[in-house]
Amino acid sequence: MTGALPIPPVAELRKRQSAKWRTFPDDVLPLPVAEMDFPLAEPVAKALREAVDRSDTGYAAPTRDLADAVSRYARREWDWKIDPDDVRTVTDVGIGIVEILRRVVSPGDRVAISPPVYEPFSWWIREVGAHVVEAPLAEGPQGWQLDLDALERAFADHVTAYVLCNPHNPVGLVHRREDLVALAGLADKYGVYVLSDEIHAPLVLPGAEFVPFLSVSDEARRWGFSFLSASKGWNLAGLKAATVITADPAPKRYVDRLSPHSLYRTGHLGVIATVAAFNLGDPWLAEVLSVLDHNRKLLEELLVKLLPDVRYRQPQAGFLAWIDFRALGWGDDPTDHILAAAKVALNAGHRYGPTGIGHARLNFGCSAETLTEAITRIAALS
Repeated sequence: MTGALPIPPVAELRKRQSAKWRTFPDDVLPLPVAEMDFPLAEPVAKALREAVDRSDTGYAAPTRDLADAVSRYARREWDWKIDPDDVRTVTDVGIGIVEILRRVVSPGDRVAISPPVYEPFSWWIREVGAHVVEAPLAEGPQGWQLDLDALERAFADHVTAYVLCNPHNPVGLVHRREDLVALAGLADKYGVYVLSDEIHAPLVLPGAEFVPFLSVSDEARRWGFSFLSASKGWNLAGLKAATVITADPAPKRYVDRLSPHSLYRTGHLGVIATVAAFNLGDPWLAEVLSVLDHNRKLLEELLVKLLPDVRYRQPQAGFLAWIDFRALGWGDDPTDHILAAAKVALNAGHRYGPTGIGHARLNFGCSAETLTEAITRIAALS
């Protein structure tokens, strides 16, 4: 147990049927897939049990329940006023982004991203027939941040849209308000749509403050879309329910062009679980954030002690760590060596863009014991 939140032992977790626990043999500690090891929040579990007990497993209903829950949560947590009429239900954040991209870009258009960034962004852009343009993050003594000069160069070179990761996966960056204001100004100057993936927003850790992109300026609202879900914060990815949010008639017209059947592609149980999470899940989430805060610090202590040549910055949000293994000489993809020799599965950094060569992403949404065991195994290789 870490803090007040009980985390099942690994032997119990291996009974789960999800990808995290079915992809690797039982002698591997699986720390790649963005899925936490915590038990479900009781209000969410209760809502799902009650739905199953009444055999309520049909299609999602065209109600305002999810929009109202998202609006209340955003106002409570971020002082962000969302009109429920501007909230549209979609299957998940990825599908929501793809469907909006289909409407704002044409085949052959250019869409920008800022690597190292969530690997599927590139897939989604190519899925709609567009070309990926990279404007990498800048890394300085104070940490990561958007490279506004690189973004302006990209936007000026006929970019149609930009997919923003806010907070930024895999480095755990919580973007500064002034950077988001500047980004919105560039979007307005060059006519670039900004699709802000805000799936990790509920998981901002102590010391940082999440700023919703649509909240920063009129320019952001004129060019922006926000994609929000409970799937990462409350571990609900398999239940399939998310939202796309707008705050201006200009972007909303694209959302209004989504298929009227898109609601029925959403998981009914996902909507039920998400409403419960946003309405009643704050106490559970506070416990999770306490564990994650402890684990990000524990990871630094373990690396300093056992792998001092490895580079790591504590993330400001989420449960994912970005680790630089290049000093150890384990090649462009150190995860191959780590998996084969240490039996620890991580995400290969090069998949997040060229700046990720020699890096790996580690999921610390687990018990302190599992995290310690993983780093101890990896350290034995050096």
